Amino acid sequence: MTDQLKAKLPDDCTTMAEVRQGVDATDRELVALLERRFGYMRAAARIKQTRESVRDEARKAAVIAAARAQAEAAGLPGDVIAEMWETLVEGSIAYEFVEWDRQRV
Repeated sequence: MTDQLKAKLPDDCTTMAEVRQGVDATDRELVALLERRFGYMRAAARIKQTRESVRDEARKAAVIAAARAQAEAAGLPGDVIAEMWETLVEGSIAYEFVEWDRQRV
């Protein structure tokens, strides 16, 4: 049984221990999803023909706008999510540059 299946849903928590268990399980899931996302960055680094193509400001803006819209539709603070995604996307771009260089040494 996965950690998330053991953890109670937020509305079912009655103690801080249950909340913390749920947060910790969710954080582990998020890291696993980020591992997959960064795998896509490695794939992009392999596929892109030029180093200059790694940074795509139009794509970056579209990704952040989509995250903001999805967050707001879910009742989450769009500004907070957009700021998080700015950091995520910039970190992904930096990682992709490193991978682009590494794969061509």
